[in-house]
Amino acid sequence: MTDTRHSDRADPDDRAVLNCWHAIGFLDSLGPTGMRTRLLGVDLTVRRHRNGAIAVRGAGRTDPLPVAERHGCLWTSLGTPPAAPVSIPDADEPDRRLVCCGSVEVHASGLRVVENFLDLAHFPFVHTGILGAEPETEVSRYHTEIRRDVDEVWATDCRFHQPQAAHSSHTGVEAQYIYRVASPFVTLLYKSCPNDPVRPDVIALFIQPTAPDRCRAHPVMFLIDDSSPQAELIQFQQRIFLQDRIILENQRPRLLPLDPRAEIPTRADSLSVAYRRWLKEKQVRYGAVHTAASLRALP
Repeated sequence: MTDTRHSDRADPDDRAVLNCWHAIGFLDSLGPTGMRTRLLGVDLTVRRHRNGAIAVRGAGRTDPLPVAERHGCLWTSLGTPPAAPVSIPDADEPDRRLVCCGSVEVHASGLRVVENFLDLAHFPFVHTGILGAEPETEVSRYHTEIRRDVDEVWATDCRFHQPQAAHSSHTGVEAQYIYRVASPFVTLLYKSCPNDPVRPDVIALFIQPTAPDRCRAHPVMFLIDDSSPQAELIQFQQRIFLQDRIILENQRPRLLPLDPRAEIPTRADSLSVAYRRWLKEKQVRYGAVHTAASLRALP
């Protein structure tokens, strides 16, 4: 029987992925002694010491991996990451609620999961009655850019009519969106909040790529909502994500094509186009397929 575990590991030259911080689980779900998990094809052992310190080690490595605790998650890296994981200034506001929504296994590339998160057009068809509904299916023109000063992808001026934009919504609204891709496997959504006319809710999706075609998604919300029960907020977000998982696990190929000839975009896909172009510029390989010839060879 062929051992495919080593082939799941990231290429040593895939620095844009190896040098990222990756969320590998929620801090509140970490057991008293630790856990085992997997990142970029490498088995990880997480141990909590008596003094509360957390150490992460990767199979076949002698030195411990870098560790950070932020946004309710435990983060690590297989390379040389920045000083800290993604900065989310809104998360530090004292009246925001941190809602960790449970980790979900997805049999699809983590890049596919990020791209799905960025897609406005699927709302009426996948999240009917919640984030969208027919016949209001048109995606209005919005602005997309790669912000070179911070090396991130942003989309602004996004809006979409939604029957229930948030758990605390009671009527349909035209929701205002801003999307931000902070690293290949970290994306955020700033969404108009039903409880505050100025400050948006923030929904983050931290993806843990375990294999090129598999991942664990860690959704986190930073909400202005002091009344909704925590369990109901989690259930609302999980319902949406599980609807997405059905679509994601039926997409082919499971890897994300980066060749512009592989799939034909529409005007509504300008954010996806920018994300793929940015990944290609960064030479991201893990979870991606770069050429049409490689795409034809996939099952």
